[in-house]
Amino acid sequence: MRALVATDAWQPQVNGVVRTLTMTAEAAKAPSETGLSEAVAKYLFKLMAYKDEYEVARLFTDGAFEKQVAAAFDGKLRYEFHLAPPLLAKKDPSTGRPRKMSFGPWIKPVFGVLAKFKFLRGTPLDVFGYNEERRTERRLIADYEQVVEELLRALDAGRVQLAAEIASIPEFIRGYGPVKEKSVQDAKARYAQLAADLANPPPAPTQIAAE
Repeated sequence: MRALVATDAWQPQVNGVVRTLTMTAEAAKAPSETGLSEAVAKYLFKLMAYKDEYEVARLFTDGAFEKQVAAAFDGKLRYEFHLAPPLLAKKDPSTGRPRKMSFGPWIKPVFGVLAKFKFLRGTPLDVFGYNEERRTERRLIADYEQVVEELLRALDAGRVQLAAEIASIPEFIRGYGPVKEKSVQDAKARYAQLAADLANPPPAPTQIAAE
């Protein structure tokens, strides 16, 4: 079977396009299975929904954060934010990571402005996109899309469950900074093992005729 998908979808819509293609291939090669398409829909979205500076600014200014704090504490509150903004934060010589800086409540209006510039994400004007963590997050999305393509090429009824397990590997990518770096390396090692199993499945058991 060959499937041609032509789309002008921008990035947030790509998840739906990829899921549709995956469902089509899975239905053709393993009609009773849906695990692969469900995994792709879930984990491609997870990789694309990373929390960068624009998203953090939105979360602090959409009203939900203040309602949550107001429900937990009484009285007048003073907010203080500990951040490590690119271009401003100095590196900690012992860890190599940017040191967090303290910002008072005056930073909240800045968050409001920053949240409106989320459309710059991934463009040459995205000043936050040049640090290594953001480059890694974008690379993970591209790598995952390539993995999905490879899974679809190798897919058959006997490998669909293993393919779904491979597509679920982003479940183990979590955290920030060094924690996330470690989880990415662990996920890559897990992928290498499962991909080898997919490429070299064990031989089918030989049925021995009863004498």
